[in-house]
Amino acid sequence: MSSRIVDAADAMVSGSSDLVVLDGVGFGVADVVRLADGDARPVPGTDAMKRATESWDAARQIAATGRVYGRSTGVGANRNEDVPTEAAAEHGLRLLRSHAGAIGDELPAREVRAMLAVRANQLLAGGAGLRPTVVTALCEALESGVHPAVNEFGSVGTGDIAALAQVGLALVGERPWRGAEDSLSGAPEPQPLDNNDALALISSNALTLGQSALALHELRGLIGATQVVGALSLLAVDGSHEPFAAPVHAARPHRGSTEVARRMRELIGAADRPTPPLGRIQDPYGFRCLPQIHGPAHDAADALEDVLAIEINAAAENPFISAEDMTAYHHGGFYQAQLVLALDHFRLALTQVARLSTSRLSSLNEPSFTRLKPFLADNEPASSGVMILEYAAAAALGDLRAFSAPASLGHAVLSRGVEEQASFASLAARQTLRACRAYRLVVGCELVAAVRALRQRDLRPEPELPVGRALELAEAVLDDDPADRPLTDDVTAAAGLLDRFTEIWRGNT
Repeated sequence: MSSRIVDAADAMVSGSSDLVVLDGVGFGVADVVRLADGDARPVPGTDAMKRATESWDAARQIAATGRVYGRSTGVGANRNEDVPTEAAAEHGLRLLRSHAGAIGDELPAREVRAMLAVRANQLLAGGAGLRPTVVTALCEALESGVHPAVNEFGSVGTGDIAALAQVGLALVGERPWRGAEDSLSGAPEPQPLDNNDALALISSNALTLGQSALALHELRGLIGATQVVGALSLLAVDGSHEPFAAPVHAARPHRGSTEVARRMRELIGAADRPTPPLGRIQDPYGFRCLPQIHGPAHDAADALEDVLAIEINAAAENPFISAEDMTAYHHGGFYQAQLVLALDHFRLALTQVARLSTSRLSSLNEPSFTRLKPFLADNEPASSGVMILEYAAAAALGDLRAFSAPASLGHAVLSRGVEEQASFASLAARQTLRACRAYRLVVGCELVAAVRALRQRDLRPEPELPVGRALELAEAVLDDDPADRPLTDDVTAAAGLLDRFTEIWRGNT
């Protein structure tokens, strides 16, 4: 990769949709995902690189004339131990080596790439005081497709220091780069990191933030897809449109719920003031309370994205190097209370959405709602149909409940009592990522049952409606054999369809 640097305006004028400009200001969740997936190339912005250079120059001057944590002193409980001038350069390498002790499985390339993208952008916010060539090296790695070997465990939510120390050792040439053998450009050239670089590089929660961005992007889309599945289920049981009526939500105007109700009316072609049903007077909660449960999940996703938008563009390194007044400010801006609370809130809201899906699945198995045989079985005596899906969905929901346990309740006293609190945002991010697969499977079970019910009832919504397009898509993929048979492949296929349902929910197809 060339070390080309552009302004955001340059990238827009050139029409380079495959470029993501890292500017330390407006980098977003979608940008993290594109870089993690290799769908775009990173380019540092001109003004951002100027900030990073000014911060680097200021940091060296400040450290040369005064005591600066981690540069001229040790870290943690060693903060009061000075580093002799003659040992300063080696101190940085020793710090990286000693802290590169993350344990557990190696992380997938996608998660490591998300970390590199976040860290490169944070450095361009201009408060780290780290040599700017590190930004260039991280961007080179993202473009060439290589990533450092990074292990899973090492953070308690006060900085991903172990993972980033492993990145640091890869940057100096002491740890491997995965994928280098398949890359045309190979790994970045080794960087000469010293005492002015080591802590500046690792004083960040970039891994936690990258993982959070990946999880939010996937799960926000899946919540939308679940509404499409819920709309199919509603049609399969002749559900009422009244719970989505505009006057209902104008009277209780929570933003998320109001938007979910509006979108449901669009999905199924309902009027703003629908006619009351001729049959049962109201439906079970799985249908009737969909806006009240999906709405808070969307609100929680918005709140999480607001936190991430700040954190991935934040100069939160300790100490903060202010080139403007030539001062190193020692602080606790690395502590991720806002993030862990937003992640915990999001997972709790997500689990309620999944739980509502299992409620609708139960209704689809009930003849009083579908006017079909129990469990949507065929005509053979005592057939079980999709009975097992309730059990399978409940098992996957059990994992979701476990993952929704608040990580913010964790506590740790570390480094001889000097660091006596921990947010455990890193745990919250891992839990949120792990929730993705279980959530997909829960909703996949509902989709299999909804499509079977619609087929057996020979119900076809208008093809121009979003829900009509969703059914057409599902019928093209899901087996129409109603006989008793293993449904594992059906659920797997249905879970895989959800990303395309997300596009329907967004109005993109």
